[in-house]
Parts: sequence; structure tokens; C-alpha cells
Amino acid sequence: MTGSSNIVLVGPMGVGKSTVGRLLASRLGFSFVDTDTVIEERTGADIPWIFDVEGEAGFRARETSVLKDLCSDSSSMIVATGGGIVTQPDNLPLLQSLGSVFFLNASIDQLVARTCRDKKRPLLQVDDPRKAIQNILAARLPLYEQAAHHSVMTDARGAKGVVQQICALLNL
Repeated sequence: MTGSSNIVLVGPMGVGKSTVGRLLASRLGFSFVDTDTVIEERTGADIPWIFDVEGEAGFRARETSVLKDLCSDSSSMIVATGGGIVTQPDNLPLLQSLGSVFFLNASIDQLVARTCRDKKRPLLQVDDPRKAIQNILAARLPLYEQAAHHSVMTDARGAKGVVQQICALLNL
């Protein structure tokens, strides 16, 4: 583990970062922080609205601001990040300084199945969501791998199994 006791979850949308994060926080007695939720609370608006009004660049700037604030927090926490947090180069060292970074991954089929009915994912409001997920994952995969200290595939196990694997990797 890094110098911090925090655990940071990165990965594509629909991989289960928030679900795993809540379970992990409960198991370890840590606080749980979802960067998307923090952004929504600070702005008083949901993510699709922020994308509509400020565009992706505006949203990413808000995401970086939240990440910087979390880096100055001394409490032990599990942080679930938005899928695109790795797209901003300044965020990679921030993520790593925040704690042990876990890249949660899943197959394209799993990601499509988990996100196909979700209308709150602005990047998937297109004619071919599967193709969008493939393109997003192809572009971000090297960034997730660069940011992460550990990688966990989530396809073959439920959230509890992912939590067990994270704890095993950290010898907890």
C-alpha cells in the first residue's frame, strides 16, 4: 500500500466502482466518497446537465478540483472515481498520491449489459453504445493501467468477491 491508507477505484463506467467502493468502505470502516456524487452535490446539478451546459471539459475540470481536495483530506477513505478521470494527465499523479489505486475492469459484454438502460451516462447517449464503450475503453485502457497499482477483473465475481480480492491484494 502507498503511504496513505486510502483505496482509489478507477475503471470504465459500469464496472462497479461505486458498488464495490461502498462494500469495501463498510468492510474496512472507511468513509466512502464517489467523485461524481461530490460534483453533483457541489453544483446542485446532475452529471448529464453539467455535460450539457459546460461540456466534457468543464466536467473534467470539476473532477480534477474534487480530486485535489480529496488529496488534502487525512481521513481513511475509499474513493470511487468517474470513468474518465484518467483522461486528464494532471490527475494520474493525484490518483497515485491519494492511495492504492485499483483498476477494475470487465469485458465489453459486461459493461454493455450493466449500462444499457442507464440514461445518466452522457457518453453513451449515442446510436451504438457498444461501439462507444469499445472506443472509450480502447482510449483509456493504457491510462487506467498507468494509474493503477493493482488490476482486478470483475466479470467472474460479484461485488463481494471483488472486495475480497482487493483485501487479499492488500493483505487485509
